[in-house]
Amino acid sequence: KKKQAAELKKAEKRKAEVDGLFAKMYEDWSAGRITEYNFNMLSEKYQNEQKELEAKIRQLHETMEAAVQTAADAEKWIALMKQYVNPVELTAELLNTLIEKITVHEAAKGEDGSREQEVEIYYRFIGKID
Repeated sequence: KKKQAAELKKAEKRKAEVDGLFAKMYEDWSAGRITEYNFNMLSEKYQNEQKELEAKIRQLHETMEAAVQTAADAEKWIALMKQYVNPVELTAELLNTLIEKITVHEAAKGEDGSREQEVEIYYRFIGKID
């Protein structure tokens, strides 16, 4: 998390620098201090870097938000498990509290006549456990 935060800060700082360089370059071009050829070449370079930095910043924000959500979900799961540690019986309340959904797949017959059916259990806050 610290590494991602540092990387985000670095990308945001560089984006601000590139924005400033682009503005300065435009001023230099409009004042005639650089040629139009150089302006176009640098303009394309800075625009590409801006796009890359914007995408990287967006991706880092999404990754960090997902990590925060995962941590919050884990804490909620732990709190639920503390409430229901060592259950004496399996009740509807317990199932509804701990399980988000159960998916039952179509049964398949084996060559020996046996029948197999896959059942997936999705727990609240953590999803399916394999």
